[in-house]
Amino acid sequence: MLARLDTPRIHKLMQQFPAVALLGPRQCGKTTLAKVFAKANNRNTIYFDLESPADRQKFFDPQLLLTSMENDCVIIDEVQRMPELFALLRHLIDKKKRTGKFLLLGSASPDLVKNTSETLAGRIFYLPISPFHISELPIKANTIAKHWFRGGFPDAYLAKTDAFHFSWMDSFIRTFIERDLNQLFGITFSTDLMMRLWRMLAHQQGGIWNAHSFAKGLGVSPTTINKYIDYLAGAFMIRILPSFHFNGKKRLVKSPRVYIRDSGINNYLLNIPNAKAMQVHPALGSLWEGYVVEQILSVLPNSMQAYFYRTQDGAEMDLVLVKGINPHISIEIKYTSTPTVSKGFYESISDLNTKKNFIIVPNLGSDYLLKPAIRVVDLQLFLCKYFK
Repeated sequence: MLARLDTPRIHKLMQQFPAVALLGPRQCGKTTLAKVFAKANNRNTIYFDLESPADRQKFFDPQLLLTSMENDCVIIDEVQRMPELFALLRHLIDKKKRTGKFLLLGSASPDLVKNTSETLAGRIFYLPISPFHISELPIKANTIAKHWFRGGFPDAYLAKTDAFHFSWMDSFIRTFIERDLNQLFGITFSTDLMMRLWRMLAHQQGGIWNAHSFAKGLGVSPTTINKYIDYLAGAFMIRILPSFHFNGKKRLVKSPRVYIRDSGINNYLLNIPNAKAMQVHPALGSLWEGYVVEQILSVLPNSMQAYFYRTQDGAEMDLVLVKGINPHISIEIKYTSTPTVSKGFYESISDLNTKKNFIIVPNLGSDYLLKPAIRVVDLQLFLCKYFK
């Protein structure tokens, strides 16, 4: 079993809060993390999975059930299946205030589950859980190439062959579209429309979002497209990266960028069969950009927010990490070991006034200054040495 970065943090948070919620996409490893916690927990810990008919039956009278376990730690998996539980959890937490009472696992954003975020406000810590991060994997010569191609979902990454990986991805995506989305949000989606939308997103990975363009290509209204995008984001399948537009002196692009979060899903939707084929794919640059963005943002500290920057005149920065309202780090992402940058890159640094500026490239193995305050570095070195 691979050690996860979030394991010690879960233990620490459970010592501080009455409830902790692990939120992330299905199959990303939340249940394994919860069971590892339960094994090490010094209190009696009881696990329920609300996707199990037998466990759901136990919640016929949830107040009676949970009251009988007031001295235990209770783990509830796929908790968004019973949103009515949250009012009861608030009552139980307030009745007997103690930390580490509930560990909740969810596959949907609390903002899209009725009454969730408001009901437990101030009583719960939401911890985002991602699929395998590059920092959690053993350091080998082909680790990044394999992780970039297969993505971070444990079963996909650990598949014995690329063919098995592709079959897992096919089953996962079809099940997600045909069943999981409806179960997560209680809304009926068009399977065909969702699949076509997802493939369009893959072909435009990291593109500036234009609902009207997607709506025209898919033959539906922009309202429908935006609704589908919101639910994909709420299920942690896509990331909506906002633009940084606090500079009133420039004409700025204000629409967000949209990324498919898991690189393995993106490669599957582009029908890329293996890592070698990915290396010669026409979309290689955007595939690398999406991969780097997700690896950085999935471990972004709470003290930072992430944006991209682009002016109407073409000055652009792939990623801007901000503290408060002040840009802290500017990042350009290039798939080359000898990067060259445009005039717009330097204009963006001047506009943003960032003191730390990086160009992230693959497999460099070291780093060097391109110019004062502009450093070329590979992804792993950036994450362990400069990402603070």
